[in-house]
Amino acid sequence: MTDMLYAARSRSLQDWGGEVGLTKHLYKVGLGVGTAKDIEQSLSAAQCAGRSDWSVIKCVEAEGFDEADALTRLAAKETLIDPRYYPQIKGERGIVKVKPANVENHFLVQNALAGEHQKAVRVIPLTIAAYLLRAAAG
Repeated sequence: MTDMLYAARSRSLQDWGGEVGLTKHLYKVGLGVGTAKDIEQSLSAAQCAGRSDWSVIKCVEAEGFDEADALTRLAAKETLIDPRYYPQIKGERGIVKVKPANVENHFLVQNALAGEHQKAVRVIPLTIAAYLLRAAAG
């Protein structure tokens, strides 16, 4: 089986983030083995960040890098949540605080550079996952 770079979300983690004033746009980025369904089951079974309702939004093959490299690249674009400050996430690394404006700007610039017509970008979990995976993969 190959390593997969994935972006996942937990509805209860996002609700918690909104309640404590962090943000409701919290996602988990990491490396897993197997299909999206396998990764989803392993995250939920392991109670990743104290949650069992994980759903993998998107995953791509990891080509020549490990999770630490991916998180370092991602930290240059978005804020990684420090698990020491939030005991609620049970020491889990790879939880990302996403600014929807950054996602929208990324796709607007990408479309402009490609010479495509400027159109509004809908910031939905799938576009956020695509943005996170592209930033993490480099």
